[in-house]
Amino acid sequence: MPARNLRKRVVAAEAWKAVLGFIVATADHRSDALRRLRLTPNEARALSSLEPARGRAMSALADQWRCDASTATWIVNRLARRRLVERRQSPDDRRITLVALTRLGATVKRRWLRAAYTPPPELLELTIDELVALRDAAEALRGARMPDRRPR
Repeated sequence: MPARNLRKRVVAAEAWKAVLGFIVATADHRSDALRRLRLTPNEARALSSLEPARGRAMSALADQWRCDASTATWIVNRLARRRLVERRQSPDDRRITLVALTRLGATVKRRWLRAAYTPPPELLELTIDELVALRDAAEALRGARMPDRRPR
């Protein structure tokens, strides 16, 4: 392996270790928001992927959540008991049940996303230049994960 590629791999490993370490170190920031909203991490992830107007099939949810159908059903049942989601019959196929956010579910989702996207205080210790570099690097990573993006 050429020295440049080896150096790149080493720096990538160091960067990933730092990012993951920061995420782990600031877990309480996210946990507090979840606790205030009485959500588990799985429920928050589920709410984030649902909309009020457009229902989603359980199989699509299980695929997105990377779990089996029984686990997806269990999560939806918990959210339904809290009246955060509702089940609807598909207008196209009566055999398919769709899951959509209720009005209350949409409100809780908005609150969760607002809390989730509120940066931990530690980020405010960085300079504006460091924050811009971090933002730009994170955007580049997110763009690299988009299936329709062409490599640069």
